[in-house]
Amino acid sequence: MPDIRIASDFTRFIEYFLEENSKHNLISKNDEKYLYEKHIFDSLGIKLFFEKYGIKPEKLLDIGCGGGFPCLPIAIEYPELNVFGIDSIGKKIKSAETIKEKLGLKNLTLICDRVENISGPFDIIVSRAVANMSKISAYALPLLKPGGYFLAYKSRKAKEESKEAEPIIKNLKGEVIDILEYRLPLEEVYERNLICVKKN
Repeated sequence: MPDIRIASDFTRFIEYFLEENSKHNLISKNDEKYLYEKHIFDSLGIKLFFEKYGIKPEKLLDIGCGGGFPCLPIAIEYPELNVFGIDSIGKKIKSAETIKEKLGLKNLTLICDRVENISGPFDIIVSRAVANMSKISAYALPLLKPGGYFLAYKSRKAKEESKEAEPIIKNLKGEVIDILEYRLPLEEVYERNLICVKKN
């Protein structure tokens, strides 16, 4: 995994996120002390994909962004990228919106709605900790442009999930092209995977 330093924007992000978390319980209290390692670092696992494939997308959608993962860290790290985050839970979108405004992020648009109600196309769609691969692929692939990519953040069972989802992915003109593995920077081993699906 590439070295990801905590730049000043991420230091501020942590401060603002913890303020919102104290009001709305976006992540568990136990996870607060690992906010960078478990949530920011993990969100930026997309760096592995960009570096390996040399993709320079214009529009990215985060399905089920909750309180802002991975869309907020991605928007901070890639200011040239137009990032959209969607979630149906109003309090989470409101918290993400508050953090966005405090950080002055002009490249992030947050939407409180169900994903079925929006239209594409997007160059890249991401999703983290939302649903199993079959279900989330059925939401994501129709919103991708041809040649676009869906990236699903998954834990150790990524290979099994991608295998189970294969019929749905193929039916929607997609193909699993890679599973990128990385570990979170913690003493305990936390294996993470980015399942990469290309729409043909």
